[in-house]
Amino acid sequence: MKHISILVPEGAVALSTIEGSYIAFTKVNDFLVGMGKAPLFKIQLIGLTKEPQQYSKFFTVVPDLEVNDFPKTDLIIIPATNGDMKKVIQENAAFVPWMVQQYKEGAELASLCVGAFLMASTGLLKGKQCSTHWMAEHEFRSLFPDVHLVSEKIITDEQGIYSSGGAHSFWNLLLYLIEKYVNREMAILASKYFVIEIDKSSQSSFIIFRGQKEHDDEDVKKAQEYIEQHYTGKITVDELADEFAIGRRSLERRFKKATSNTVTEYVQRVKIEAAKKSFETNRKNINEVMFDVGYTDIKAFRDVFKKITGMTPINYRNKFNRNTAV
Repeated sequence: MKHISILVPEGAVALSTIEGSYIAFTKVNDFLVGMGKAPLFKIQLIGLTKEPQQYSKFFTVVPDLEVNDFPKTDLIIIPATNGDMKKVIQENAAFVPWMVQQYKEGAELASLCVGAFLMASTGLLKGKQCSTHWMAEHEFRSLFPDVHLVSEKIITDEQGIYSSGGAHSFWNLLLYLIEKYVNREMAILASKYFVIEIDKSSQSSFIIFRGQKEHDDEDVKKAQEYIEQHYTGKITVDELADEFAIGRRSLERRFKKATSNTVTEYVQRVKIEAAKKSFETNRKNINEVMFDVGYTDIKAFRDVFKKITGMTPINYRNKFNRNTAV
């Protein structure tokens, strides 16, 4: 039997990530029993103490065991913890020695959404890939620069450490783990029972690019604002360097450090975000939107759009435009 430990953290927690994990693996046990087989999973809730934790003022979760008991496990699930992430990590620091020890002894770890912050605090993610909610990307990069953040992905799987993208995409990771621990047939059955689309790999189409301005480089902020005001035209690094009297190399270095994007990547993301909004709200065709955001080559526009959103322009419009869908 495989032992699954779901953390019951201190602070504000997305209750659905605790409940969903518990229900998913419990239901798989039910399916197995219904097939005349033995249940596979023993699921327990692990808290810093056995004291009940109250979430969202209305819901109470009672741990089965406390972490000081050092229960042996096979998989640790780290739910999404909200709020000030530095405070979240500090409040739940007592989980870390146990998680590290369990991993060394062969257990696997899975973070759900912004649970990635607590998992990264163990140091086990250093040099590894990790995903989280796309809205938390900048904060995660600033706190854990030695982790390879791939926020466009819904699932990462590296050396027994898993992570999921934002919000309810944690269900895709649960299905992935069910397939890994049981089989493909069971994962498909679970996906149909919970009505979750299986094999989703990207959350790119859900990302809203808001610009990365949580930094202190005022010259770079001015360059960002210039791009956002002039994205309909062609913007070059040389043009920006001249506009703000900054050396090209210095601008490129500072821009990348402040925003995690090159100047070219930032220009592309601003243009594509404008294109996305246009596709969502009006009936313009692909070429009209392409020209509106400053592209003249349909192949280049399509390639960049798909790289950033994970979808072709026409598929994006068909998915998100109400009039097109009707």
